[in-house]
Amino acid sequence: MRITISGLPGSGTTSLTYHLAEMHRLDVISAGEVFRQMARERGLTLAEFGSFCEEDPSVDKLIDERQREIALSNTHIIAEGRLSGWMIQEADLKIWLKASLECRVRRIFDRDQFSDLTAAMQATKEREACEALRYQQYYDIDIGSLSPYHLVLDTEMWTVEQLGIIVSSAIQTLSKK
Repeated sequence: MRITISGLPGSGTTSLTYHLAEMHRLDVISAGEVFRQMARERGLTLAEFGSFCEEDPSVDKLIDERQREIALSNTHIIAEGRLSGWMIQEADLKIWLKASLECRVRRIFDRDQFSDLTAAMQATKEREACEALRYQQYYDIDIGSLSPYHLVLDTEMWTVEQLGIIVSSAIQTLSKK
């Protein structure tokens, strides 16, 4: 089973990905983790690295193509990333996670240790605008379109464990086909 999990920053994609991977013994490829690692290697913040990527599309394209190659070479994998549902059209199950901006910023604030919520809000808005522009320019993808997704789940409504149960039900149903 190939699964993609996508969502805006702070929506819970990483948490759900690793929860499901453990439940179903699936491998994981995470575009976000690769992106963060590349930013750290260059000594840049996510915003700074995003700006760099605006000037050099080869970085995004390299990450996206590598994730696609890995996902297509493995039939038991979760591909987690903003564009995974768009890039891995062959996936058996494509999931989009959503949460309000305020909820996502609170999670980002806790995770990334911003000095205050205002700074986290500003950084999140800038990052999302930067990403949306790059996706439109590079691939003609409107990140706001949910057209490739089979499931859209609200991560404010459900815990990661409850989301795991919902997705597991979908996995079991698809496995019976």
